[in-house]
Amino acid sequence: MRVFEVFDADGSSLALFYEDFFARPNKEGGAWTGAFVRQSKLLGTKPVVTNTENYPKPAAGQPALLSFTEVTTMFHEFGHALQAMMSDRRYPNTPIPRDFIEVPSQFNEHWALEPAVLANYAKHYKTGEPMPRELVEKIKKSRTFNQGFATTEYLEAGLLDMAWHLLAPDAPLQEVDSFEVAALKKYQVYMNEVPPRYHSTYFSHIWGGGYSAGYYAYFWSEVIDDDAYAWFTEHGGMTRENGQRFREMILAHAGTQDAATMYRVFRGRDAEVGPLLEERGLKPAGKQQ
Repeated sequence: MRVFEVFDADGSSLALFYEDFFARPNKEGGAWTGAFVRQSKLLGTKPVVTNTENYPKPAAGQPALLSFTEVTTMFHEFGHALQAMMSDRRYPNTPIPRDFIEVPSQFNEHWALEPAVLANYAKHYKTGEPMPRELVEKIKKSRTFNQGFATTEYLEAGLLDMAWHLLAPDAPLQEVDSFEVAALKKYQVYMNEVPPRYHSTYFSHIWGGGYSAGYYAYFWSEVIDDDAYAWFTEHGGMTRENGQRFREMILAHAGTQDAATMYRVFRGRDAEVGPLLEERGLKPAGKQQ
């Protein structure tokens, strides 16, 4: 584990950041962000934030080489950490809405392939040569593979979740398989070739995982984060001014303001689905909806 003190632009201490990179036999799997201390004006506390991953630990003296998926995970969790470190709120435990909490993390994933960022880490571990441009383009292209299937199965699962939770309290017991088919047909997404990501009988997210009537949140957060990234590309990309605007309007106040209103002030309008369709390769870049 490594710890870093994070300083603001004026040199003042902003936060402590702990990074726990490697898997251990007694460590829970996966990747997550946590906080030992949360920022609070009321309590006068500064954040102490953690990122936890489970990368394979290399042998002594050997480098830790990561797949691009693992790199993306690192950027994702650090997006959560940035939101926690740059929080500017009065109360320490103000919850962020389920359908906005993944916006900072998913937004931060975009920078993994930003040329100026990529040049700092995507180098051959022996020669120091940068990653060939052809390989970068292959990575970008691979991200659009099979997105028609992936998008459809996710939408089916999200709509199925909503269908179950729209049942009235006094509705009769449903025969699960027939209810599922009827619900997908109602929303015009039923396809034998593309089943929903989870069938109802093992859709644990929506029964005991905290996503009841909220499984759509992953996709809605992606709509917002892709739309926010599009704003950056429309306004000069990764500049200090753009980053400061995102910090002050989004990261600092997530959980303290209505998320839709907060984003509308930042973007000048509601989020639109076009940038997500472009990112997934389902719409040509720059084509109007």
